[in-house]
Amino acid sequence: MIISKNIVLKAIFITLLLSFISSIQSAEKSIKIMLYGDSLMAGYGLPQNENLVTQIKQKFKHNSKQITLINASASGNTSSNGLARLDWSLLDQPDIVIVGLGSNDMLRGIDPKLTQQNLDKIITKINKTGAIVILVGARSPANMGPDYQTQFDQTYLTLSQKHGLIFMPFLLEGIALEKEYLQGDYKHPNAEGVKLMANNLYPFILKGIDLL
Repeated sequence: MIISKNIVLKAIFITLLLSFISSIQSAEKSIKIMLYGDSLMAGYGLPQNENLVTQIKQKFKHNSKQITLINASASGNTSSNGLARLDWSLLDQPDIVIVGLGSNDMLRGIDPKLTQQNLDKIITKINKTGAIVILVGARSPANMGPDYQTQFDQTYLTLSQKHGLIFMPFLLEGIALEKEYLQGDYKHPNAEGVKLMANNLYPFILKGIDLL
């Protein structure tokens, strides 16, 4: 049986078209997850292949969900800095935003009321886009004084309850004060610490995905 050249070309064209459409649909199904924090999420002091984005990708390696991770974190950012650059960051149209700001506010002794106001505005803006917010808490050390410590630590719980957010109480759970998981400054996680951070964060991300 002789098959015309036109039929063969049409078959090839249709196959390529279907493949292209399939790839577009696959990309459209990818869930955009944005990390919106400070140096703890940005990967301070670590190479690209050891930062939090890379470790979270590893967690999803055998998960059927397709995700795109956007690291919009910036070392040194306070809650005020995060608020100032939020509109620009949201142009990426994330489906989930993991907000992890406030640690630098605490280190600088900024009034927890101001931190709470800034985070509240950040959360409100994100909510208006329809994205899911995962709020990641920070903790103040005792040397900041009991009043400051109480006010600061309560900030995150208060906001999570007000906005009905997925709430991870502490990003550095099991990492803070543990030398084996910290860099030489004893503040930022090393590669092993970041792996633990990703393990801790993973179930909260899954909760966010379930809400989409």
